[in-house]
Amino acid sequence: MSEAPSGVLRLENVTRRYKEGEGQLEVFSGLNLSLRPGEIVALVGQSGAGKSSLLHMAGLLEAPTSGEIFIEGVAASKLPDVERTRIRRTTIGFVYQAHHLLPEFDALENVVLPQMIAGKSRVEAAVEAQRLLTQLGLAARLTHRPAQLSGGEQQRVAIARALANRPKILLADEPTGNLDLRTAGGVFESLIAVSREQGLAALIATHNFDLAARMDRALLLHQGKLVEGTELPR
Repeated sequence: MSEAPSGVLRLENVTRRYKEGEGQLEVFSGLNLSLRPGEIVALVGQSGAGKSSLLHMAGLLEAPTSGEIFIEGVAASKLPDVERTRIRRTTIGFVYQAHHLLPEFDALENVVLPQMIAGKSRVEAAVEAQRLLTQLGLAARLTHRPAQLSGGEQQRVAIARALANRPKILLADEPTGNLDLRTAGGVFESLIAVSREQGLAALIATHNFDLAARMDRALLLHQGKLVEGTELPR
C-alpha cells in the first residue's frame, strides 16, 4: 500500500465532484492537508463551502473523485468497506453539531456502547466512560438520559463518546453550533483539553472565529481551495 510522507491524517490532491443535472458540480480541486499528532486545527468557511464534505472524506465516509486520503501513512479511501469501517472505529472519532445520542440510554451507556462494539468488556468500557465523563464535568450526570441533560451536557457526552475508543484523529463538524455563546465556550474548552490530553490530531469545523483563533492554526475553505493564515475574515 502507498504511504504518505508525514501526518496522522493527510489529504493529497483531493478533488470532489457531484453529478448535477447533465453536468457536474466541483466542490474541491487539488486539496492538500496534513495534521500532526497533538495538533488542533480550525476549519472555517461560509455555509455551503464544503466543510462537511471535507470532514466526511477525511473520515472515510465519502470517497474523493480523485486524490487520496492517508490515515497513519496508509492510503485508505479505496480500501474495502470492512477495512474502512475498522479504521473509523479504532482511529477516528466524530463529533457533530447534533449530538445524536441514543435517547433510551443514559450518559454512561451512550459512551459504553461504542467501546463494546469495538470489543471491550462492559466493565472495562464503563470504567473508561466514567473517566471521560468525569473529566468533562459530568460526574453527577452519569445516569441521566439525554432528555434530562442540557444542550451543553449532551454535547459533552457526545465528545466523550467520540473519544472513548482512544482515536488518533478527531473530526468535529460545528460541535458548538447549536449552543449559546457561553455554553459553546465551555464545551469548546472541554473538547480542547481532552484532545490535548490524548494527543489527538483534531480538525474542527466552526463558524466561530473567536474559537478558531484559539486553535493551533486555521484553514479557510474558499472556492474549493484551502487557505492557511492567522488573519481570518469576519
